Amino acid sequence: MRLLIMGAPGAGKGTQAKGIAAHYEIPAISTGDIFRANVKNQTALGKEVQRIMAAGDYVPDEITNAIVEDRLGQPDAEIGFLLDGYPRTVVQVGALDEMLHKLDQELDAVVSLDVDPEVLIARLLKRAELENRADDTEETIRRRMEVYTAETEPLLAMYRERDLLVPVDGMGDVDEVLERIVAALDAKVG
Repeated sequence: MRLLIMGAPGAGKGTQAKGIAAHYEIPAISTGDIFRANVKNQTALGKEVQRIMAAGDYVPDEITNAIVEDRLGQPDAEIGFLLDGYPRTVVQVGALDEMLHKLDQELDAVVSLDVDPEVLIARLLKRAELENRADDTEETIRRRMEVYTAETEPLLAMYRERDLLVPVDGMGDVDEVLERIVAALDAKVG
């Protein structure tokens, strides 16, 4: 299985990615986790990413694409993978298409976790309160949701057009949502 998972902030992508990866025995590849590990270990890449993020900028596509390409070329990803947090832009979709073409692979499906935005906002506000994230105000969370929707809709449309999109109701407990995802993927991919 070669999969992507998409969903708004707070939709549970990271949690579900782990469950999906375990179910299909494929690696879950999170670009955010890769960046954080490099920053923590103070690698050359980590220092560059830290500098970019400290300036409040997004990590450029070239760096993100190179990291993903390197990761997809590793032996454990030959049998399949689940990408979480990538692609985020139309340019990255094109880069992923090229990477997979070079590897003589193609995507099987793109899981889209659908959760009511108001529920997500409440969830993120609660998380901000529990984790003392003072900068996560309702206004900033709503803005992140708007940005996510604006940036992601073109990607969802592309994958819908390619008949790869698998929308799944992301409401409910973790196991319930995972069951829905697996059932939808099994029905789609067989």
